[in-house]
Amino acid sequence: QLQASGGGMVQAGSSLRLSCAASGGYFENYALCWARQAPGKERQFVAAVNWGGTTTYYADAVKGRFTISRDNAAKVMYLQMNTLRPEDSAVYYCGGIIWNTTTGYNWGQGTLVTVSS
Repeated sequence: QLQASGGGMVQAGSSLRLSCAASGGYFENYALCWARQAPGKERQFVAAVNWGGTTTYYADAVKGRFTISRDNAAKVMYLQMNTLRPEDSAVYYCGGIIWNTTTGYNWGQGTLVTVSS
């Protein structure tokens, strides 16, 4: 089970760090990802990290602004979001991912991020 947290309402240009905590299972065995869903839109891939935390990839829209990381000992994954834009507003979800794709699965409960201009 995955649970995202850390969302909130911020102004454009601000930063937020999202967390994704795991309960049960073998957290360290899986590649993980963040995705987001804005109102009226489909869920879209944001970033992925491999099981060891050594390799990552990002959607073009967030590349250079967002950083994904994980702490396997603590069973937590993070998404550091800098220079936030209004178009980053969405519900953010964490889940597993088929590596080298943008196909996620086992989505946890999301956390809402709202960026005002």
